[in-house]
Amino acid sequence: MENNKVITGKQVKDMLLGAYHSFEKNFEAINDLNVFPVPDGDTGTNMMHTMASVARAISAMSDDAEAGEIGAAAARSAIMGARGNSGVILSQLLRGIGKGVAGKKTLTNTEIGKAFQFGILYSYRSVSKPVEGTILTVARGMAKGAYHAVRGTCSLEEVLQEAIRTGKEELAKTPEMLPALKAAGVVDAGGQGLIVFFEGCLAGLRGQDCEVLEVTTRASAQMKPIEPIDLEYPYCTEFIVKDANVDKKTVSEALQDMGNSMIVAVVEDIVKVHIHTKHPGQALNKAQEWGTLHDIKVENMRDQHENRLFTAEDIQPVKHGVGVLTVAAGDGIAKIMHEMGAAEIINGGQSMNPPVEDFVTAIENGTCEQYIILPNNKNIILAAEQVRKLLGNSRVAYVPSTNLAQGLAALLHFDSTRSLEENTVIMTKEAKEATGGSVTVAVRDSVVNGITVHEGDYLGILNDKIVASGSSVDDALDAMLADGDYELISLYYGADITKEQAEELADKLRERNDECEVELFYGGQPLYPVILSME
Repeated sequence: MENNKVITGKQVKDMLLGAYHSFEKNFEAINDLNVFPVPDGDTGTNMMHTMASVARAISAMSDDAEAGEIGAAAARSAIMGARGNSGVILSQLLRGIGKGVAGKKTLTNTEIGKAFQFGILYSYRSVSKPVEGTILTVARGMAKGAYHAVRGTCSLEEVLQEAIRTGKEELAKTPEMLPALKAAGVVDAGGQGLIVFFEGCLAGLRGQDCEVLEVTTRASAQMKPIEPIDLEYPYCTEFIVKDANVDKKTVSEALQDMGNSMIVAVVEDIVKVHIHTKHPGQALNKAQEWGTLHDIKVENMRDQHENRLFTAEDIQPVKHGVGVLTVAAGDGIAKIMHEMGAAEIINGGQSMNPPVEDFVTAIENGTCEQYIILPNNKNIILAAEQVRKLLGNSRVAYVPSTNLAQGLAALLHFDSTRSLEENTVIMTKEAKEATGGSVTVAVRDSVVNGITVHEGDYLGILNDKIVASGSSVDDALDAMLADGDYELISLYYGADITKEQAEELADKLRERNDECEVELFYGGQPLYPVILSME
């Protein structure tokens, strides 16, 4: 690999996925290195949990995504999915890498090498009171190795190799720095995890499968019995603060006298805190001054001492990224929306408006951290607004789509790599520009928009306004579309007409304008024999 080779977003993605796969193969060996009397979760499991969040986020991104976009997604998903102190430290490694690649479409070997160097330094600085003989010692050694390799204009592969080499040298010294490690005859678990991360990145860069690394575990060492413990700060406390306008220094200074083992990570408007404390409530009350609290975890480490809480089987799916929650009026429409990328779908529509509770339940049980709601009916928009008020603007947004055409147009322009705010603005704009129509049956006599309507008539509705009335679906369609000049009409037929009837309607539309392309889809919606999207 030559030094001037361009590193693409795809290669950055491959490296990070390689790191995740490396943890998949090695997390249990890392767990076996935990020797301290108070295991703060299992180090390997926690680090794999963090990388699993990253892997899910970037796997959903296009292989054509820019390097800076991959880095930003990795940094944000890591801090949201970080577990335990080792997970938070790893999230800061990814934050540093993200900072190093920010705004770049592609990278030179020197630029990506410096990004990894950024990452190592960020991970070291995330801990308020660094202790030698831990992951931080290994991180510092790797930073030195990466620094000299970058200055020597080495290739990225050589930079990673040098970081791994110097990291292993420092890892081997950790038992001499911490008596507990020496007594157990093992190296530091977090430091080993850092090696696993970089080995995985190297394998991903090379396009190779990750290997099971050689790790000296407790099984091969003389272990001393674990004695009863007396903890000054017994509660392992973790939380996330969102919509925060506060810097790391302010957070650290506010909490430093409340306990020890404190790690603070800040990415954009998100703050992640890990601290061991006597009084979790004090830390949480203080954090509420900075923003809204999320993902609160408080555990008594005396209980952890007696029974480790986390195993590989305990890992649960982590909420990550932005997704779309859409309302669909039929099973065919629901299937189409799912295929277009909707994460969650609620059954509903005219005369069957879903309650707020259904939206909240779907979001709480969903896989995404944030959701954009597509109501697709003017009578459901108020429910979407109530959901946003209940769950907060940072978690929920909605596009005021009033019909299927608007919902489909918005969904078509959803991009999981963009933020909640960016997606909402773009999707709302596209929805407003969409043209939609439908045909339904009048349930009573009336006069609407100057049109006399009798019960049982077929109504032509264009952009949510009744514009025509006829004795058949075909008559209503003909009158509704008479003044339109469309190049493409998508026709979704409902549960009340057959496929043959729908095909006949589509053929008549084509006959009216042979330059207009007509596509036919099964929608399955009740009450509306036909729903249209026009371009």
